[in-house]
Amino acid sequence: MKKILVFGGTRFFGKKLVETLLEEGHDVTIATRGKTAHSFGEKVNQQIVDRTNKSDLASAFADTQWDIIYDNICYSPDDALAACEIFAGKTRKYVFTSTMSTYSDLGAELSEGEFDPYHYEIRYGGLNDFSYGEGKRLAEAVFFQKANFPVVAVRFPIVLGEDDYTRRLHFHIERTAEGKAISFLNMDARMSYILSDDASEFLKFAGFSEIVGAYNATSSGTYSLKELMEMIEGSVGKKAKIALVGDDESRSPFAVPKDWYMTQAKSIEAGFTCQPLEAWLPDLIKTLSSQVK
Repeated sequence: MKKILVFGGTRFFGKKLVETLLEEGHDVTIATRGKTAHSFGEKVNQQIVDRTNKSDLASAFADTQWDIIYDNICYSPDDALAACEIFAGKTRKYVFTSTMSTYSDLGAELSEGEFDPYHYEIRYGGLNDFSYGEGKRLAEAVFFQKANFPVVAVRFPIVLGEDDYTRRLHFHIERTAEGKAISFLNMDARMSYILSDDASEFLKFAGFSEIVGAYNATSSGTYSLKELMEMIEGSVGKKAKIALVGDDESRSPFAVPKDWYMTQAKSIEAGFTCQPLEAWLPDLIKTLSSQVK
């Protein structure tokens, strides 16, 4: 049994991670602001804390020791530095949920070497001082350059699932069913995705294995946005209204100007293989389409 702390464990793949850890009998504490109710009952410990308040964080975890810390909600270099300082000597492993957005230059088969956090110039600031991608790049740089504990940065692409609270895939299915326009920049562009089940399993793997450093966690295979919309049309039974010029309401969350997808070769070599895209995405589209009224 391991003693594990999870930041961001009340919804989506963070919730799935906590459920798996509890099923395996680990001693799990979730750190939350207390604004989102959790469904774990007395099986989990809960620490109410503001992740972005350094003094609050330091007070809450002053006399603690952990085998693994999972951090799904760090978005800035300031918060990363606070974690490095507060948990110095207090954890055997730190798993930071990063993102494909660390790759600022879009492209195909993006590998971990496309962004080097070990030599990236650190600039400090909070959540509102940087874009999402730059905040994550700087957070990675802080963890890898400042932490005295082993760190894994898990670079996820778009995470999809029935319980995706951002409803990115739902958006396309619902607007197709409702006959509303969806705007894209390039229908031939291909993107990376991962199923929320695989995302939670990879996080567990990152914590329990010996790996350190940055790792892409993504399904193999790609669909163009045109192919994705054709699958949605087939499941919904309606032709989508596609626009290449749109507004904020109609713009697809997947509207990218060119290919943007990663390779999972490094994670496969380390011992973890995500399900291929064709094994789950068509079925997920069918499931979500069946729920549209």
